[in-house]
Amino acid sequence: MGDVLAGIHSTWEFDTDSVLIRFERGIRTPKLFHVLAERRIPYEALSTVEMAPGGKRGTVALRMVPREGADPLLEVADGQLKEASDPYRLVLPAERELLADYYATELRSALGPDADKPAERHLVEAPPPPLNFKAYDGKASFDGKSVTFRWFWTGASSAKWRAGDQSFSVDELEGVEWRSPEVFQGHLRLRRHAGDGPQDSGDAPEAEADQDPAAVVFGLGYGLVYESLPFAASVLAAVRAAEPAMALETAHHGDSRRRQRDSAERMGRADPADIAERIRHLGELHEGGLLTDDEFSAKKAELLAEL
Repeated sequence: MGDVLAGIHSTWEFDTDSVLIRFERGIRTPKLFHVLAERRIPYEALSTVEMAPGGKRGTVALRMVPREGADPLLEVADGQLKEASDPYRLVLPAERELLADYYATELRSALGPDADKPAERHLVEAPPPPLNFKAYDGKASFDGKSVTFRWFWTGASSAKWRAGDQSFSVDELEGVEWRSPEVFQGHLRLRRHAGDGPQDSGDAPEAEADQDPAAVVFGLGYGLVYESLPFAASVLAAVRAAEPAMALETAHHGDSRRRQRDSAERMGRADPADIAERIRHLGELHEGGLLTDDEFSAKKAELLAEL
């Protein structure tokens, strides 16, 4: 197509095989768009294209509908995005309806032969690592190979302090659960393969996110963690990409390769001031009766070993 269609919060640039969406960073632009910056959507990732009235009077909306499973961002969002934050929706003034309808027709003609079928793999690239964001009870980081949770002593539960900072390799995971920061009990939880963690064994009930060392919580009133969705999408894409290699590895070696790694070893040499602060917090938990003498001694020794 080779043309550009400018909307209110984004601009679509049409190429021969894809459309590049560039998001604005205005005050009224949804914050998620600020984080995404831009996304390239291959036409083969689309199911159909729709035209509808915009949310405000005097506007129209052009929306691309992706195929099921084509975009890791929408897969992990699982229908939780509000209409205004839909990255596939372009809002235009009503006087540009004819122009928008023309592009809708052009897009429909460019759809692939499998547009009506679920995608067998992700066709839209996830935001590339490294990525990180701060939640209410910890900082999450992803380098492309492993996810690390480092707990904040001001927000993390005693259960997470007992478990210590966590690191999960991609091949330990089978998925990612994202619950929007805009709702009660919003969180990001890593789904491990069955048997890889205490919450994945037997018929034991699943722990609340604030008690689960494989999850970070957002917290009402803490602020909307807009970076968490692209983060989750990037992790999910890496998990899906690792699945064929894992299946081959299991077939040849009979080894799941799904053991949790020592987080201190991954993170390298620790900051002495940070270690001292964490030991102080452990002491408070011990004095409050939340840690036994043995638990306190063991965790203190682990922290000192990081120096």
